[in-house]
Amino acid sequence: MTVMKPKSQAAAYASCFLVMSLLCGCISGDQTENSFEGLSYNYYEKTCPKVEEIVRSSLSPMFVLDPTSPAALLRLMFHDCQVQGCDASILIEPSGDQHQQFTELDSAKNFGIRKRELIGEIKTSLETECPKQVSCSDIIILAARDAVALTGGPLIAVPLGRKDSLSTPSKHVADSELPPSTADVDSILSLFAGKAMTVEESVAIMGAHTLGVTHCNNVLSRFENENATSANMDPRFQTFLRVVCPEFSPSSKTAEATFVPNDQTSVIFDTAYYDDAIAGRGNLRIDSEIGADPRTRQFVEAFAADQDRFFNAFASAFVKLSSYKVLTGDNGVVRSVCDKVD
Repeated sequence: MTVMKPKSQAAAYASCFLVMSLLCGCISGDQTENSFEGLSYNYYEKTCPKVEEIVRSSLSPMFVLDPTSPAALLRLMFHDCQVQGCDASILIEPSGDQHQQFTELDSAKNFGIRKRELIGEIKTSLETECPKQVSCSDIIILAARDAVALTGGPLIAVPLGRKDSLSTPSKHVADSELPPSTADVDSILSLFAGKAMTVEESVAIMGAHTLGVTHCNNVLSRFENENATSANMDPRFQTFLRVVCPEFSPSSKTAEATFVPNDQTSVIFDTAYYDDAIAGRGNLRIDSEIGADPRTRQFVEAFAADQDRFFNAFASAFVKLSSYKVLTGDNGVVRSVCDKVD
């Protein structure tokens, strides 16, 4: 596994009263792994050598204009990869008879998915540079990778060569494969073990919650379960959540429109999530329980104290998640437009 760490500060901007630094990266360490599940680290070396440069240059201005974009792109990757594998199915708009069906995006668990159109814009740029070469699924992975790096996290070397699916799964498939907002440690460890992650890697991939926000409809769902609110939750933080997310129906429009930051530095990829988990300041059940459960607490404490260890474990977990059930070779296609099947 190769992790490329931040080298120099490139720019700064304000958002949510916080200043976030955009970081450039350089390769460090030895790249000893040449392929992963049929993927390759030099897949586009001859067919589209500027692919990573084009993705990054497309994203950097957007991240300055909209500092919520990195969290949205990282979540987009998570939700695509966990349903039917990393195949860009989440980008497909239903057409024809599909308009009468409920597809992946109709799942309530995909509420708030954003920046799908940004992947399409990057695809347009790549089609000009190297037509029909770069898959939409690879663009999703590269965009999520850069979302981490450009907010202060590690720049992860990811193998490429994914192909796109020809269909989008049903709402029912997404409902069954995406974890609920009330997921506990047991279900999360089981979920990521199914993607070959160790317990340490599972705790690390949850560190993606250091970016972005939690919508109040998910917070309120937690309050419906007494066990979900009592486990390792600071009473003062619980009071704060109840003030920000008052007792209205979790399915109401107000609950959907209001939110709380995931941690105190929600536009910076750092270890603050783990500090909050230890202190019982987690928005979701898993965010609190992960800091108390004996299986996970040791890693939460280790990551809070050692950013390099967190970055390395996160990079390993990221590659495993982004390589989950990928389509390669003739098993998929390279869609010329990301939201349509050619």
